[in-house]
Amino acid sequence: MTCIVGVETPDGVLLGGDSAGISGWVRTHRADPKVFAHGAGYVIGFTTSFRMGQLIRYADLPKPLDRQGDDLDRFMATEFVDAVRQVLKDGGWAARDKDREDAGTFLAGVNGRLFKIADDYQVGRPLDGYDAAGCGWELALGSLHTTASLTVPPVERVGLALGAAAHHSAAVHGPFTVVLGAWGGGR
Repeated sequence: MTCIVGVETPDGVLLGGDSAGISGWVRTHRADPKVFAHGAGYVIGFTTSFRMGQLIRYADLPKPLDRQGDDLDRFMATEFVDAVRQVLKDGGWAARDKDREDAGTFLAGVNGRLFKIADDYQVGRPLDGYDAAGCGWELALGSLHTTASLTVPPVERVGLALGAAAHHSAAVHGPFTVVLGAWGGGR
C-alpha cells in the first residue's frame, strides 16, 4: 500500500510518497501525506500504517543538531530509534512477539543523509544515495538506478520512480507528495 522514495541531493534529502490507502480490495486516496517535514529537523516518509505515521509525525523527537558522519549514524541508531520505539509503544502501535518488537518501515532524511528504518528498528544507510520503501519499492529502485547517471533533476527522479511504481503496482497511486529536508552540506 505504498511507495516512498528518497534521494540525497546537494541541498538535502528529497522524499516523495504516494497517497493510496489500501484495505482489502478497496483503495482510497488520503489527504494526510505519507511524507512530511518534522519540526525536529527531519523529513520522513512512512509505509505500513497511517497510525504509525501519525504517531511519528506529531511526536517530540530528539533534535540531531549538526551531527555528521559516524556521530549522526550513532545518533540515528540509538537516540532517534529509542525515541521512535517509545512513541509507538505509548501510542499502542508497536507489536511484541517472542520478546522482539516490531513496528513499520520508514525513510528519514536528516542533515543531508538518507536512512531507512526497518520494522525491526534496524537503521540502514544506502551507499547509492537513494532508497525506497513500501510495496512499490523494487519498482522505484529500478527507476532510481536507471536515472542515477543521467542529468535528471532530483525532484524529477523521485517523480519518475513513483510513476514507475504506480504504473506497475495496484497498491501505489497518486497524487504524489514530495518534500525536501533542506540542509546546505549535501553529500
